[in-house]
Amino acid sequence: MRSFKSLSERELLALAISQEEEDAHIYDDFAEAVKANYPAAADMLKRMRAEEDGHRHRLIDLYRQKFGEHIPLIRRQDVRGFVARRPVWLVRPLGLDAIRKQVELMEYETKRFYESALRQTTDAGVRQLLGDLAEEERAHSHLADNLESAGRAAGQEDEEAATRKRMFLLQIVQPGLAGLMDGSVSTLAPLFAAAFAMQHTPNGTWSTFLVGLAASIGAGISMAFAEAGSDDGALTGRGRPLIRGAACGVMTTIGGLGHTLPYLIPHFYTATIISVCVVVVELAAISWIRHRYMDTPLTSALFQVGLGGALVFLTGILIGSA
Repeated sequence: MRSFKSLSERELLALAISQEEEDAHIYDDFAEAVKANYPAAADMLKRMRAEEDGHRHRLIDLYRQKFGEHIPLIRRQDVRGFVARRPVWLVRPLGLDAIRKQVELMEYETKRFYESALRQTTDAGVRQLLGDLAEEERAHSHLADNLESAGRAAGQEDEEAATRKRMFLLQIVQPGLAGLMDGSVSTLAPLFAAAFAMQHTPNGTWSTFLVGLAASIGAGISMAFAEAGSDDGALTGRGRPLIRGAACGVMTTIGGLGHTLPYLIPHFYTATIISVCVVVVELAAISWIRHRYMDTPLTSALFQVGLGGALVFLTGILIGSA
């Protein structure tokens, strides 16, 4: 995987072409999903798709002038720093609010991409086109506000406040949710394996607590380094790596400690019952957060999180009882 700063002007243009192609395809899928119930929104999405096609044509024309006919295949997933996109466009039914949020994030990220690419280029023609496209992507972010309601204007937030609100998801909620899920789920197996394996030994609940404590802190440290090292935030606007890593690490540790603390009670069955109740609350909270901030249907989130937690929980019991 290449770093963004290592890309040449030729590679930056090739990446921009690939990104515009992907964005245009996503807008087309969004338009297809809502055309039956929201024809006006579908028309707006098709216009945005046409504009993305126009951007791609201008990029290809400039590329041909500078570098010839062959365009190397460089995609978002080939370059460090891009945020992985959840395939929202495949969800059915798909609401306008989910589309609006996705479009806002796409346009914001694309604008930052052009601004970052502009700082790495020296050719006057390339700089002019990248600067023009950055401004046009900025205008697209305002179009996204009109998808949900054409009459929403009087009390509209200013651009800076809206940007902070949009990026709060990427800077805090996503790392924190990833940590909470990892801590709440991944520590279940070692904790309950230790609990059932040592239930008849002296100080068995204390030993179980130590296992859970070690698993929680270890997972927190691991997730903190993984999140902080995923990208530097310069391209994606996801914020400082240390802040994201700290949020992820702390939430991972909290997620594990929640069902570990009951084992301070020196009675196996009491501690286990309380711990299981805490797990249920944790999984319900994760499902709600995914529904609230990640636009996942609540029933789908409950099923996915509950199934994963149940499988890990049963794995720990089976191993500890062997």
